[in-house]
Amino acid sequence: MASNDSDSQMKIVHGDAGYILEDVPHFADYIPNLPTYPNPLRSNPAYSVVKQYFVHMDDTVPQKVVVHKDSPRGVHFRRAGPRQKVYFKSDEVHACIVTCGGLCPGLNTVIREIVCGLSYMYGVNKVLGIDGGYRGFYSKNTITLTPKVVNDIHKRGGTILGTSRGGHDTGKIVDSIQDRGINQVYIIGGDGTQRGATVIYEEVRRRGLKVAIAGIPKTIDNDIPVIDKSFGFDTAVEEAQRAINAAHVEAESIENGIGVVKLMGRYSGFIAMYATLASRDVDCCLIPESPFYLEGKGGLFEFIEKRLKENGHMVIVIAEGAGQDLLTESMQAMDQKDASGNKLLQDVGLWISHKIKDHFARKDKMPINLKYIDPTYMIRAIPSNASDNVYCTLLAQSAVHGAMAGYTGFTVGLVNGRQTYIPFIRINERQNKVVITDRMWARLLSSTNQPSFLSPKDLEEAKKAESPTQLLEENNCNDVGDAEKEQPPKDEQESGNHTDNGIKTQN
Repeated sequence: MASNDSDSQMKIVHGDAGYILEDVPHFADYIPNLPTYPNPLRSNPAYSVVKQYFVHMDDTVPQKVVVHKDSPRGVHFRRAGPRQKVYFKSDEVHACIVTCGGLCPGLNTVIREIVCGLSYMYGVNKVLGIDGGYRGFYSKNTITLTPKVVNDIHKRGGTILGTSRGGHDTGKIVDSIQDRGINQVYIIGGDGTQRGATVIYEEVRRRGLKVAIAGIPKTIDNDIPVIDKSFGFDTAVEEAQRAINAAHVEAESIENGIGVVKLMGRYSGFIAMYATLASRDVDCCLIPESPFYLEGKGGLFEFIEKRLKENGHMVIVIAEGAGQDLLTESMQAMDQKDASGNKLLQDVGLWISHKIKDHFARKDKMPINLKYIDPTYMIRAIPSNASDNVYCTLLAQSAVHGAMAGYTGFTVGLVNGRQTYIPFIRINERQNKVVITDRMWARLLSSTNQPSFLSPKDLEEAKKAESPTQLLEENNCNDVGDAEKEQPPKDEQESGNHTDNGIKTQN
């Protein structure tokens, strides 16, 4: 294989048959002659019975899972997991963990498993929690984290470390890392946080420091690209169903009852889409990616009237970013942003509720009873469910294995059911969105029997906007309804089962 550095954030390796590895940086790229040490897991009794526990140096995971017989092999990412050689002695590791951005189910689980993974797998006993997000590096106290301290935090929502938006001063952060003698930094946060992690990595590399920067992507909206899904998403969908069920009960119990539920989804409607598919009680789902209109033939008001005449009640789920272009006073609000650079949106759920009430108030023969439910902060604040707890454990342990093996400037994530190391640049390049010309959205429309609200012109533009390559390679989570995507990966318990025979050394 021939390799070349496209930039300091990603190494491109070309192989036969169109194989392309988008590799993550390593200490060896910029620090020569670093010593290596045998992985402590060799003598760890927990893994003494595991065959092929160490990941082969050439193990990669394809981004494109659907191929044709003449297709090139396409883009791959480095498979996550422990290596035979590590670049840190256990007693020299001084790690820190920071959480940034909004709350998400599973944050405490990730914190717990990073601490326990470092301690139980690698014998590390110096782990700090940075209090209050990025600004905590230089303006707040730290928290000493031990397995005992984090023992039961996964049972609580939120983050024991506290969080904040903004406050990113790269120079001060890296100065603090140096002053404290920290050499592993675990950064848990969304796309803005991962962009911050990128510039921290660049500054660490510029200074020639042996400091591993590892990201764990967090977004309850599931809008981070490349990865199958983000942690906390399953929990959010599960909890959203409770709000949908309450809206359904309210609507069903009164004449012409309408339940409106606003769910999270600033730019991407994944929670609304999956909660709708899961609940089966929703008559109409509105998301940011699919435009809709209110008045006239084929509009939302006409559909509501039709469904009320048929069933006597209905439930509407709307993502917070949907219909923002319809809000008459939205233009000024859309120019305002929070500390993380996200648009400050108006409450579309409240707005659409008033619009529906006003419309039917003018129709004397059809009085309605509308209930509006906004469970946003209830969903964000709960502990993660069983599925997300397992996923958080895999993410945390994968990050620990990567940092110990000398990788840096990477984020961990599930790609086609396998844990991988992904260059920061791929996580930051765009936002993942529901593809309304894809099968999953068609499944929702078939389930709810709602109109798409798209004109022929809108539909043609949507089809042109998404190429077949994008659908196959980049929007894996849009099609996770398929049976093979629903099943949990059989060997992601770090069993190392793969086609390579024997244990081979990581370079």
